[in-house]
Amino acid sequence: MTKHARSDEQFRLAIEAAPTGMIMVDRHGQIVLVNTQAEALFGYTRDELLGQPIELLVPERLRGRHPGHRSAFSNDPQTRRMGAGRDLYGLHKHGSEVPIEIGLNPFQTAEGDFVLCSVVDITERKRSIDQLRLALEAAPTGMIMVDQHGKIVLVNAEVERLFGYPRAELVGKPVELLVPERFRRQHPELRAGFRTAPQFRAMGAGRDLYGLHRDGSEVPIEIGLNPLRTETGDFVLSSVVDISERKRAEHDRETLLAQLGALNAELEARVEARTTQLTTTLKEREVLLQEIHHRVKNNLQVIASLINMQLRKLADGPNRAGLQECKSRVEAIALIHEKLYQSRDYAHVPFSEYARSLARSILHATGVSPANITLDVDVASILLPVDKAIPCGLILNELITNALKHAFPDGRRGSVRVELQHAATGNIVLAVSDDGVGMAREDDPRRSSSLGLQLVAMLVEQLRGRLEVVRNGGMTFRSTFPLGGSGSS
Repeated sequence: MTKHARSDEQFRLAIEAAPTGMIMVDRHGQIVLVNTQAEALFGYTRDELLGQPIELLVPERLRGRHPGHRSAFSNDPQTRRMGAGRDLYGLHKHGSEVPIEIGLNPFQTAEGDFVLCSVVDITERKRSIDQLRLALEAAPTGMIMVDQHGKIVLVNAEVERLFGYPRAELVGKPVELLVPERFRRQHPELRAGFRTAPQFRAMGAGRDLYGLHRDGSEVPIEIGLNPLRTETGDFVLSSVVDISERKRAEHDRETLLAQLGALNAELEARVEARTTQLTTTLKEREVLLQEIHHRVKNNLQVIASLINMQLRKLADGPNRAGLQECKSRVEAIALIHEKLYQSRDYAHVPFSEYARSLARSILHATGVSPANITLDVDVASILLPVDKAIPCGLILNELITNALKHAFPDGRRGSVRVELQHAATGNIVLAVSDDGVGMAREDDPRRSSSLGLQLVAMLVEQLRGRLEVVRNGGMTFRSTFPLGGSGSS
C-alpha cells in the first residue's frame, strides 16, 4: 500500500470513528463520503447517499436557497465551528425534520476542493430549550434571560406586560434598555461584577430597583438572579416582580402612622394643657379624669375609623385580616374607656358590664348568627383596676374572636362561655371555653404562630398570671392572676 493510499485509509477510519455525523461534499455539492453516525441520523445507507446532491438532506422549504448558501461559502471558504446561530433542520429519509447543528471545514486535495461537514442531532437540546421556554412562559413573575454580553435572548409574557414592549422589540437588545437613564451608566459595571462572581441571588430586601417602562415611566421592581451555564454559553436568568402595590401599601401605612402620631401628639398636648389648667380640688380632678377617658375613647374611635378607611382599600387576604384584628383590639380598649367615662369611679372598670358589651360587639362584628352560636357570659361583679382591665379586655377579644372564627366550621352550632370569678386563693380566674371542634393534640396554642394567641400569652404574663389550656371536647383557655399589685411590665 502506498503512503498516499495509507493516508487516505487513515482519514476514512478517522471519519468513521467520529462521534458525530460526518459528510464530505465536493465542489458541486455532491456527497462523496459519509460515516455510520450520518447514516443513523438521516436514515439512509451510505450507498443511497454517495453521489447524491447534499440538498437531498435539506427540507424542501429550505432547499431552494441552499445552493446559494453553498456558492457563498465556496467564494469565501473558511472553517465554521459548531455554535449558536447555525441551528438548522435536516430531512430524514422518512420525511421528518431533524434539528441539527453543523460545522464546516473546507480543505483542498489532489482530487479537488471539498467541504467536510460535522452534523449533530440537537433534538434533545431543542426539547430542553422548548421545555425551558414553556416553564418561563408559565411563570407568574417576569423572566428575562441575558447572555454574557448583556443582550436579551428570552422574555416571557409577564415581562411584556410589565415593561410594555412586545418581545420582538426586546430580544437582541441590551438589557440596559429596561434600566432608567439615571442608573444606566453604572449598570454594565454591575453586570461585569456579577459575571466575575456569579451566584444565585434570591428575591429580598436590598435589591429593590426601578425598571424603565416603554412609555418612559419608572416601575419599582424586585429582581432575583440565577446564573446558567449551557453548551452554548453562559447566561443569567432574571426573575422580575412589580412591587408597585407593595410600595403603595407602604406609603399608605406610613401615612396612617403619621396620622396616628399626630392624633397622639394632639391628645398629649391637650391632656397636658388641661392638666395645667385644672385645680387640685377633687371635683376638678374628677372632671379631668372624665375628660381624659372621653378623649381617649374618641381618639381610639378615630383610629378605628382610619383603620376602617384603609380596610376598604384592601382586598380579602392576610393583610386585610391582620388590619381587621388590629381594629378590633383598638375598639376593645376604647370600650374600656367608654365604661370608665360613664362610671363615677374613674380608676376601676365594672368588668361584668364591659364583658357583656364586648362579647355582643364581637358577635356582631364577625357576622355570626346568634341562632347558631350562643354566648354565655358569667362574670361576677368585680371592679378591675385599669391596668388589669385593659389586658383582660384584650384577652377576651382575642379568645372570643378565635373561637367564633375557628371552633365552628361549616355552619356548626355551638356555644362560647366567658367566666370571670374570684378563686379560693384570692386570685382572679378569667376563662373562655367553647364546645367546638377543638385543636389537634400535638398543637400547643402557647407556641402557636397565630398573633392572637401569642398576644394572649404575653398579656397573661403582663398580668403576672398563669395560662392553662384544656381540651375537653372543645377548648378552654383559663388564666389565673392576682388582683392586687401592678400588672404592668
